[in-house]
Amino acid sequence: MFGRILALCAAFSLAGCATITRGTKDVLVVNSTPAAAQVKLSNGESCDNTPCSFKVPRKSELNVLVTKDRCKPQQVRVTNRVAGGGGAAMAGNVLVGGIIGAGVDAGSGAMLELVPNPVDVQLECR
Repeated sequence: MFGRILALCAAFSLAGCATITRGTKDVLVVNSTPAAAQVKLSNGESCDNTPCSFKVPRKSELNVLVTKDRCKPQQVRVTNRVAGGGGAAMAGNVLVGGIIGAGVDAGSGAMLELVPNPVDVQLECR
């Protein structure tokens, strides 16, 4: 019995709670008015017809460029912040004594969320 408890404690200390429950990637959604615009992310990903969604690391910081014929291009900066769920998972790591798990969560970005998300762009068209 003591061996099982020790093994369980070791497992929790080696894995980050947020990394396990939230993952290290998030879905970034880009919408535009009018729709059917093109999107280019600074990481090289693109989409030809809004609305678009991209699976990107939670710790991303990138620029989103939205363009459409006869419309003024719009650029939005997407960054990240500690999410409510991510902060709770980090606190769980600390309470359980999982310093390694806390380090994993901090390094992987699992405790973060992308902002703004969704990216909503109002294009100025002629």
